[in-house]
Amino acid sequence: MSYAVQKDSSRRLAGLAVVITLHAALIYALVHGLARQIVEVIRQPLETKIIEEIKAPPPDKPPPPPPPKLVMPPPPYIPPPEVQVQLAVSAPTITAVTNVKPPAESIRTEAVRDPDCIPEYPPGARRANETGTVQLSYLIDVDGKVLESKIDRSSGYRRLDEAAKTALALCKFTPATVEGRPVRSRKKVNYVWKLE
Repeated sequence: MSYAVQKDSSRRLAGLAVVITLHAALIYALVHGLARQIVEVIRQPLETKIIEEIKAPPPDKPPPPPPPKLVMPPPPYIPPPEVQVQLAVSAPTITAVTNVKPPAESIRTEAVRDPDCIPEYPPGARRANETGTVQLSYLIDVDGKVLESKIDRSSGYRRLDEAAKTALALCKFTPATVEGRPVRSRKKVNYVWKLE
């Protein structure tokens, strides 16, 4: 037991010695003016700089106001003129009688296609199940041959359009006539391509 008490008292003595040493150092510093020297070191001249405040750029000029809308004035009112209607006294009508016949209207006939002119279904279009209607316009010459043709509305398939155009070029027509004389004429035809 005496060992434990001895150990505790040596700790106390060591702590007391440390506290006395710190107090002595503090008193020495105060007497010799060490604190003043620390303050002088801290009190060195401070450097200051004036920084100009950055000004924001001036706002954009506001857009000019829109021009005033010019409203057209309403048209001036012009009253309708007053019209006085006078009934004319009817004179007796004179009728002339003549024996001359008026000219007859010209007699015109349309071009007629040969009924045996039927286009063949293109084999590739048949295999691909292509169907549709092609509208062609064409010019028939005085000898009944097709001079030119063009596709007005496609079937949607190039093979069917070309087959219709080729078949039309091979067709023979009875030409249109005026007063019995053959003339050129324009016509339209629809080729309907459907699989049965």
